[in-house]
Amino acid sequence: MKYYTYMLRCADGTIYSGYTTDIYRRLEEHSSGKGAKYTAGRRPVKLVYYEVFLSKSEAMKREASLKRLTRIKKENLIKGFNQIINS
Repeated sequence: MKYYTYMLRCADGTIYSGYTTDIYRRLEEHSSGKGAKYTAGRRPVKLVYYEVFLSKSEAMKREASLKRLTRIKKENLIKGFNQIINS
């Protein structure tokens, strides 16, 4: 099984971090207002970053580290990720 950590950009410009086993299902949950209290009132949301892990433990540790990053560091991760995806 694969585990994902991800970041969403909310309509108000904030960044939400989480983890899941099914990134497409989780994005749909967030988009429909059923994903998390935080994102429910900040829709629409856009997936802007993700990483894949082989264990739940690794994914949860990475989620915690993403939540501790400053906004600037989160934005830099997102920028680098998008450059890789779009190249």
